[in-house]
Amino acid sequence: MADLSLYITAFVTLFIVVDPIGLAPLFIALTQGMNPRQRRAVGLRACGVAAVLLTLFGLLGEQLLGGIGISMPAFRIAGGLLLFLTALDMLFERRTQRREGQSAESAADQADDPSIFPLATPLIAGPGAMATMILLVGSPGAGWGHVAAIHGVMLSVLACVMALFLIAGPIERALGRTGTLVVTRLLGMLLAALAVQFVLDGMRGAGMIGMIPTGR
Repeated sequence: MADLSLYITAFVTLFIVVDPIGLAPLFIALTQGMNPRQRRAVGLRACGVAAVLLTLFGLLGEQLLGGIGISMPAFRIAGGLLLFLTALDMLFERRTQRREGQSAESAADQADDPSIFPLATPLIAGPGAMATMILLVGSPGAGWGHVAAIHGVMLSVLACVMALFLIAGPIERALGRTGTLVVTRLLGMLLAALAVQFVLDGMRGAGMIGMIPTGR
């Protein structure tokens, strides 16, 4: 049961950081004028490239950190702070405004195929998602089974992204601007709590505080 709770938490964390619901209207904006087949191809390419990037960071991120002398507890604290800033952006709408600005700029520069930039990166596999993969894979005492499970969780989140891309039009009409903002703010509150937990885990790993229940 504890392991199941860990992977549910991992899924929720990645889902909030990637924010498939917030990406759906941006996908529509970036693929305006395309027919359903072209949109599907763009979505598949974007999710495929994002999967490769997040897999690389999940498998090699900790070794990269070790090579430059950064410990996992330090990265957990830094990653938690980064996720907390992301949560603040979501709560105060800055993240949506920034993403919309990125999509508008790229639409002007790359009207033909936005699948690599900005969809795959930085909108899907952005700094927050990459940092989250390193944090989740780098759990203390984790073996290859855990690493494979986290990557399975990541692929399931990207499957949600692709599913929402395919039905982005009806979702946008159903939620409307207000509904999308409400969902984004609720997810931001949950992400803020998870970010604080990452910081507490990092502080405990560094010996800065005593034993703290992790809830995982």
